Amino acid sequence: MMKPGIIEGADGRCRCFWHQGLADYERYHDEEWGRPVTDDTRLFEKICLEGFQSGLSWLTILRKRENFRAAFAGFDFERVATFGEADIERCVADAGIIRHRGKIVSTINNARRAVELRDEFGSLASFFWSYEPKPGERPAVMDLETLRANPTTPTSIRLSKDLKKRGWTFVGPTTVYAFMQAMGLVNDHLDGCYRQPEADAERAAFARP
Repeated sequence: MMKPGIIEGADGRCRCFWHQGLADYERYHDEEWGRPVTDDTRLFEKICLEGFQSGLSWLTILRKRENFRAAFAGFDFERVATFGEADIERCVADAGIIRHRGKIVSTINNARRAVELRDEFGSLASFFWSYEPKPGERPAVMDLETLRANPTTPTSIRLSKDLKKRGWTFVGPTTVYAFMQAMGLVNDHLDGCYRQPEADAERAAFARP
């Protein structure tokens, strides 16, 4: 019997339900979500895109991701930090992304804060991975009920507060927890998903920054 929150794909593999059987979303689930990431550009991209997702679905953002990359210089935060008013207006006029002025301005602000964070900690990865939850802070079993009951965690609340104190915006605890899930700081693939043990093994072999 299939566990709650698990669906079987056309390839016979059992996965977390949220990819909805859509080919691009399934690839994201299989190839990206939950794999440990230390690349600063990818970390910056993801936390910005999670901010853009606020009030929307991740699938909407995923399908516009290449457009976002084009608009924001590949999320090179050194370059985005230099964006000015003309860049804001260019992005607001770009139908290929989410044309939310506040979120666009936030991305530029956060790029400047990312430069500061990199200069202080040596890398964004060093800072973000310092917030990896300890094993005792994690649920014994990640099932659908646990996942739905925990859109935030004590760790994501602490990280959100720290980022806000440093001047970051659109980094509430729910947004931050989604970032942590996607970047592999936690393994929230559901019990019964074929990727869960793989993600555990990847995290066990992973060299923390």
